[in-house]
Amino acid sequence: MKNWIAVYTKSRHEQVVVNELNKINIKSYCPMFKERRQWSDRKKWVHFPLFRSYVFANIELKDNIYILKTIGVNSIVKFQNKISIIPDQVIENIKNIIEGGFKVEKADYFIKGDEVIVTSGPLKGLDGIVLDLKGDSKIIMKIEAIKQALSVEISSGQLKLKKKNVSSIL
Repeated sequence: MKNWIAVYTKSRHEQVVVNELNKINIKSYCPMFKERRQWSDRKKWVHFPLFRSYVFANIELKDNIYILKTIGVNSIVKFQNKISIIPDQVIENIKNIIEGGFKVEKADYFIKGDEVIVTSGPLKGLDGIVLDLKGDSKIIMKIEAIKQALSVEISSGQLKLKKKNVSSIL
């Protein structure tokens, strides 16, 4: 069974890794965002990886050696010596955020706030943490496997509080 895993790349080698993985028929994904950059003579839209030095690959875990042999790869992300698996829904949510036209910003991973669930729209079912920044409602989506987070502007009418498990509080 194939699982999504996080691959840690050399600095600025995200696209190289994606291209190399495609050459050996391994499905990979590097979420990108656009940012307008100013030079002395012009302005230009430039694409950047959403998570610097990370690429997601969809493989059978036993085939991880092919990832490690890929040009530009430093390592596979592991926690407690086990390959960290990213749920398919997390990858889908990232794609929906990128392709849905949402304004995306990088966010600090450790941010306190209310836990919520998105109740409608393309991100329906997404768990996150709400921030109120300058009057905008924002949701933080945590990606545990790589200790990263995304901040997305979303209408507060599309969110509901996530019920906390009473036994976990005690």
